Amino acid sequence: MIELTARSRLRLGSPLGSTGVIGTYQGVWPGIAVEEDGARKSGPTSSVWIDTNTGFLRAVRAWGSATVWMANQPPPKTVVATTRYLQAIADAGISGARWVVALDDDLAGRLAAREEAALGTWKRIAGMLAYFEKHPEWRAMPEGGQLALVQDPEKGGLVSGGILDMIAVKHTPVRPIPRQRLSAEALAGATMAVDVDPSELTVEQKEVLRAFTRGGGTLLSGPPGWKDPTAVEGSITLERAELERLNDIWHDVNAMIGRRNMGVRLFNVSSMLSNFLAAPGGKTAIVHLVNYSDYPVENVAVHYLGKYQHATLITPALADKVLEVYKTEEGWGVDVERVGVCATIRLEP
Repeated sequence: MIELTARSRLRLGSPLGSTGVIGTYQGVWPGIAVEEDGARKSGPTSSVWIDTNTGFLRAVRAWGSATVWMANQPPPKTVVATTRYLQAIADAGISGARWVVALDDDLAGRLAAREEAALGTWKRIAGMLAYFEKHPEWRAMPEGGQLALVQDPEKGGLVSGGILDMIAVKHTPVRPIPRQRLSAEALAGATMAVDVDPSELTVEQKEVLRAFTRGGGTLLSGPPGWKDPTAVEGSITLERAELERLNDIWHDVNAMIGRRNMGVRLFNVSSMLSNFLAAPGGKTAIVHLVNYSDYPVENVAVHYLGKYQHATLITPALADKVLEVYKTEEGWGVDVERVGVCATIRLEP
């Protein structure tokens, strides 16, 4: 039996028996957030805000190799467009999770009647599910990049719209490190680290971060007396007051990162989220792209660090395509002509 529970009851870091699966029914419905007047909503990052479960999933994934299942359901009394289903699958998939397929009442009824358009939607849903299932190696790859975020997953890490999502909206690769697993090995390869809640660290954990700075790393700690915001009981998002408190540390994080390339920089991706995964030893890296708008995005540029001189574009519907790699000021770059809902760039030496 696999239990789908509240986020606060997930058995993070505990043995999971033969299933190796944890799951929750609590999740936001992915997509570009819209205000009541129909305008696109901006978040604390000043960018177009995207409702996503990726920050939460990355925090949970940092605990170990268990597969996370997201059982968030479509908004009630809403007819959901085909692309929104595909975005829900990809929102989970790029963070190594799976989405439990749940259909709105309208689509379920039309499928039962075997309506042609509904069958077409179902075929595209199956195709997007198959896209991630064909590449199980992606789920085994750790987060890449040179920025580490030390946070207690049982606090701010369980929240959607927290610091991890703010960094993701800026397309900065970030490696979540559970406070309980902070070590020199966990920080290996990082050049910058954010300690979200210094008051929670043990003496030994504080010494790990001191050694990190002595070795040349840059450390940003939460302001004195500042606490990692957590959602109210039964909620998975922050109230406005908590979001405003989060601004205190977000502005410092944004200033520290600046325009640096922390592993990957992306251009022309305002309606998208990304995830950078890198196999140990620089053997292979993956850049996932998910487009949350209702129309394809064209002319996406990806600038990355490392010695990856071969790039392949992988998409759900088309054959794999070799991309031309060109030199940039800091490393290498590739261009992607068009992204529908989801695309993946595989980088190899």
